[in-house]
Amino acid sequence: MNTATPHTEPVRIVIVSPVLADANNGNWQTAQRWRTLLAPHAVRIIKQWPDAEAHRHPNQPDQVMLALHARRSATSVAAWAERQPLGAQGLAVVLTGTDLYRDIQSDPAAQQSLALAPQLVVLQASGPDALPADLRAKTRVIFQSSATLPTLSKPSTQAQLRAVMVGHLRDEKSPQTLFATASLLQGEPNLFIDHLGEALDPALGDAARATAAACPNYRWLGGQPYTATRRHIQRAHVLVHASLIEGGAHVVMEAILSGTPVLASRIPGNVGMLGEDYAGYFEPGDAAALAQLLRRCRGVSMGSGISSGDDWLAHLGAQCALRAPLFSPDAERTALQQLVRDLNNTNTV
Repeated sequence: MNTATPHTEPVRIVIVSPVLADANNGNWQTAQRWRTLLAPHAVRIIKQWPDAEAHRHPNQPDQVMLALHARRSATSVAAWAERQPLGAQGLAVVLTGTDLYRDIQSDPAAQQSLALAPQLVVLQASGPDALPADLRAKTRVIFQSSATLPTLSKPSTQAQLRAVMVGHLRDEKSPQTLFATASLLQGEPNLFIDHLGEALDPALGDAARATAAACPNYRWLGGQPYTATRRHIQRAHVLVHASLIEGGAHVVMEAILSGTPVLASRIPGNVGMLGEDYAGYFEPGDAAALAQLLRRCRGVSMGSGISSGDDWLAHLGAQCALRAPLFSPDAERTALQQLVRDLNNTNTV
C-alpha cells in the first residue's frame, strides 16, 4: 500500500537505532519494521548519524530522522540539530521504556534530546503521562504492530497449563519474579513455565539454571529465533510479562495477536497497551500474586465466580481481543506515514 504524499519524491529518512540486527531486541525490531512500513520512502537504519552515507552525498541530505532512544541516540540528535538551519526540523525522538521511566528524570543527554526534538513519539497510551506537561503537546502515540497469527486450539487447563515468558534476562524484565513464582509453584501438577531470552546478565543466567534444576516445571530455553519465539507464544495458554520498566513491549502485542492472553505487571507501559480495566495484572515483583493468577488460569479457585481456568482464560482473551485493532500493521503504517509527512513539511516551510 503506497501512502506517501502523491506527486512527490520519496523522502530520505534515517532511523537511528542504538542496536542493530545482532542484538535482536525491541529497538532493532522496531527499526526494521518501520523501514518496511515506510516504503516507498528511502530509509536506512544506522547506529549513529552522520554516517558514511551522509558524508558521501552532501548534496542529497537526509530529510527526516527518527531517533530511537533519547539517551543512547543523543549524539545523533545533537548532530542533526546542529546541521539544520532553523533548528532540528525533520526530527522525531522515539521514547523507550528506560527513557520514559528512568533516563529523562536525571540524564542530561536524554533531557537535551527531548528539548531539541520538535516531535516526540511514545509507543503506548500511558507514555505521555510520564513526560513533563510542557512536552506533551509535541508528543504523539504510535502503537507498534505485528502479523496476526491463528489462535491455536489448546488442551483444557484441567489437563495442563503452559505459560511462557519472553525477554532477555536483565533487571528491567524482572526475571527474578518468574524464578520466585516457579519456586512457589514447583509442587503444582501439570503447570509448566517456559522462559525464553538470552542471559544479558550472567548472574541472571545462573539463577535461571538454578531455578530449572530446583523446579521441574520451569524450563529456561535461552535465546530463540523470532519465528520460534512467536510459535512458543502461540502455543502457550498464557504469556507472563513481569517487567519493571517497559515502553511498549513487542511481546505483549505479539501475544494479543496470537490469541494468547497475558498476565502482566501493573506498570504504565503495560497498562498503556492492555487498558486500565484489564483483569490480568499483578503488582511489579509480586511473585505470590503471579503464582495465584497462574493457579487461577489452571482452574484453582480464588473465590471468584469464574468456574474454571478455561473460563478465566477466555475472559482474559476476550479483553485482549478488544485491544488487537490497535496493533494492526495498517494502523501503524498510517501513523508513521503521517509522522513523516508532518516532519518533512517542517523542512519545506
